[in-house]
Amino acid sequence: MKNLIAFLLIASVIVGSTTRCARRGSPNGGPKDSLSPVMVTAEPEYKATYFNAKRIKLSFDEYVKFKDLFKQLIISPPLKYAPIIKPLGSPSKLITIDLLDTLKENTTYSINFGNSIVDNNEGNKLGSFKYVFSTGSYVDSLEVSGAIKNAFEMKPVENIAVLLYEVNEDYTDSIVYKEKPIYVSNTLDTTSFNITNIKPGIYQLIALKDFNNNFIYNPKQDKIGFLNHPIQLPTDSTYQLNLFKEKLDFKLLKPLENKVGKIIFGYEGSPKSLDIQLLSETPDDFRSLLNKDIETDTLNYWYTPFDADSLQFQVKTDLLDTIYTVQLRTSKIDSLLLSTTLKGTLHPKDTFAITTNIPIDSLNNSQITIIDKDTLAVPFETFIDKNKTKLSIYFDRSRNENFQIDILPHLFVSFQGETNDTLQYQLKTLDIEDYATLEIGLKNIKKFPVLVDLITTKGELVERQYSNEKTNFVFNDITPNSYLIRVIFDSNNNKKWDSGNFLEKIQPENVVYFRKELKLRANWTVNEVLDINKPTLPKQDLDIPKAPRR
Repeated sequence: MKNLIAFLLIASVIVGSTTRCARRGSPNGGPKDSLSPVMVTAEPEYKATYFNAKRIKLSFDEYVKFKDLFKQLIISPPLKYAPIIKPLGSPSKLITIDLLDTLKENTTYSINFGNSIVDNNEGNKLGSFKYVFSTGSYVDSLEVSGAIKNAFEMKPVENIAVLLYEVNEDYTDSIVYKEKPIYVSNTLDTTSFNITNIKPGIYQLIALKDFNNNFIYNPKQDKIGFLNHPIQLPTDSTYQLNLFKEKLDFKLLKPLENKVGKIIFGYEGSPKSLDIQLLSETPDDFRSLLNKDIETDTLNYWYTPFDADSLQFQVKTDLLDTIYTVQLRTSKIDSLLLSTTLKGTLHPKDTFAITTNIPIDSLNNSQITIIDKDTLAVPFETFIDKNKTKLSIYFDRSRNENFQIDILPHLFVSFQGETNDTLQYQLKTLDIEDYATLEIGLKNIKKFPVLVDLITTKGELVERQYSNEKTNFVFNDITPNSYLIRVIFDSNNNKKWDSGNFLEKIQPENVVYFRKELKLRANWTVNEVLDINKPTLPKQDLDIPKAPRR
């Protein structure tokens, strides 16, 4: 009996021990920790006044760490010297902030950590956490809020700096190019903003896609959004800023030799006038040609090479008259490259064209033959664009037809004397029933002219129509797919969208996207009436068109 009791006691101890170990390991799982960390104490206290400390201590109820601290951290007003924040490498229940700057008197400061503080185990965010203090007798409490959107692009904007400059006797618009603002905030991963702890006053509100994260506007890299007039706080208003890239002032870069017989003149902005003249002496058979590079802001000066160490150019614009000397040192020679974007199917609104990287000097149309599926010759015409790098071939593109384009050698000779090899292209056209028609009616357009764009769901332009008064638009021969409608209010009537200018207080032209997705199927006509006052409609399933086309 004693042995039995002893055995039961030992077994009880073993089972109990095993059970306690099992609980510690939680093999069966349990509720996941979804709670954010909590700040327990702050030294000096949160919203402290007459602040004069050099170190801030923030204690939390659990171990925390930083995630993307320097992408999320916003200190307002900005400090000249960034504080030292610890710990950066390991979790801790204590965060310390060592201030290296001399703080302004009677100023409310906000150290906003964004969503960078997370707990060590589950990564739960302490969302929009900030520490606020004042060097004066009270904490400023005014706010300004709003939203930011791309002025032209459809995609939402994120991580935009929002700046407030105090408008006083020292304020000029040029301050945004050289000085930091008095208050800053950031949209982080949203399109809305909220600047807090502001003192009463008059301010200029600015939004920046800040490439260098320095709160200084650099037009060459940054995008900007602004209000035409300062705002006065306190206010109950909210504001929307349209973000855009300014057109740069014209600036000519130093010309360089790119290849043998080719000098490039790079520039920024758009010149109102530009004249380039070669001043160097040239042989009697010398020829030259100036054209624009298709992909970059560059002018290409092509010339027939001759024996020289350098060339001297005179460049005139409406703003400058300068002499440049270009040293000739390279031995690299351009090779003729041909390309075409049309392969397989030729859309009724497209033109077959061949592009070259070197200007076309001469053309021999007898080297082109076009035949249809019955091997009958198809008449054609050719056209070389003013840049002399695009050869378009026009011919009657009947529906539901096959074409073969044969190009023999020496169709054209480039400016540098090279010519093409034998080329052959197989193209086909589709029937009218293979395409869709979209009829659009626009309501409540109160200002003309407008540009009505049919775009893909990725924002790529398919077709643009211009209107000075009409409100109904028909898009024919549309490839079946999903599309959106974009309306541009063309205030200067130049048939394109124009961005703004901060110093001249010119806002970018207004753009409205209708977010109702239009799904077009072959051989169908879809009719839609869209209200300009209600552009952000929810996406709807339009698989069943309005009426069949017979």
